[in-house]
Amino acid sequence: MARTYLDHASTTPARPAAVAALLAWARLPAADPARLHEEGRLVREAVEAARAQAAELLHVAPRQVVFTSGGTEAINAAAWGATRAAPGAPVLSTAVEHSAVREASLRLALLETVPVDPDGRLDVEALAARLGRPLGPRPALVHCQWANHEVGTIQPVHEVVALCREAGVTVHVDAAAACGHLPTDLGSLEADLVSVSAHKLGGVPGAGALVVRRGSRFEPLLVGGAQERGRRGGLEAVPALMAFGAAAGALAADACRLMDAEAATAAHQVALIVEAACASGGVAVVGPADPTQRLPHLVCLGVEGVEAEPVLIGLDRSGVAVHSGSACSSESIEPSPVLEAMGADPSHSLRVSVGWTTSESDCDAFAGAFSRVVDDLRSLRA
Repeated sequence: MARTYLDHASTTPARPAAVAALLAWARLPAADPARLHEEGRLVREAVEAARAQAAELLHVAPRQVVFTSGGTEAINAAAWGATRAAPGAPVLSTAVEHSAVREASLRLALLETVPVDPDGRLDVEALAARLGRPLGPRPALVHCQWANHEVGTIQPVHEVVALCREAGVTVHVDAAAACGHLPTDLGSLEADLVSVSAHKLGGVPGAGALVVRRGSRFEPLLVGGAQERGRRGGLEAVPALMAFGAAAGALAADACRLMDAEAATAAHQVALIVEAACASGGVAVVGPADPTQRLPHLVCLGVEGVEAEPVLIGLDRSGVAVHSGSACSSESIEPSPVLEAMGADPSHSLRVSVGWTTSESDCDAFAGAFSRVVDDLRSLRA
């Protein structure tokens, strides 16, 4: 049976440029890029070329890009560095942030929750009121994702960063879900810290970056070596970083025409998926109804009358892979806190996400399988 993969928001296939970079790495000498001999210099050149490619996509200087093992490490490094600089101060976050953001902060500081609206959008006025409070400790850090990883809501990141800059509070933006799908000009954003992940945009697992604003200082999370200009110890994962750089370079080429074209195609495909799902009745978009207010490549669907887990299993048996926020459909024993914070029911929610390899035949396969599975489950329930 041919498979239809519609879980690209979890991870997307490596782009041809990334695969070519892995092959190029295999032809390099086995050397530590920190060494001064010729072999080391060749590997160092490959790492720095990857850094320049990532920086071009993000519109920052290469020296601002600190390579990590992925988005999760970058998030942990941001939380560690900011809280170490302000011991005992609280951290502000919404309940819709990624679990890595919440858990990395909880283990280091008191976590204060900023409210969100029913679409999962951060309440800017509530944040401004908290930052302007004269009494109580000034926050060590504010987290704000660029866009939500489960429902796609685009957050008011520029407003949040501006508020934090005015208040003199460090701000971290988790751009893992957005980078490669939306223009992410970090130079104009001027956030203190931004985390990105390679495998979300067509690189391979094992690579990511923490982008540090010019002039910022932070205590590194991983110590034990002078790599990354002393900001992250440990031998660099050269093949994964080269693949990261190649994928970023493909997206950054020709003034982001590829990213724009992919975003337009993704939005069209998601519209087809929403139309097909809603034709079954009792299905609604969870999060912003306006597609311009969410990521172009994903949508969360609320399905009445049946739980998400049997729908997901039925789709999988029909050859279609999607994701659900229900506890039974993930590694977590708890349902999605993102959906709960929005007042949505995780046990009836499915996330469908397209990617650079998705075709309209994949959308057709989803349409046929979804209606059949949901109709069968509803008839059994009746």
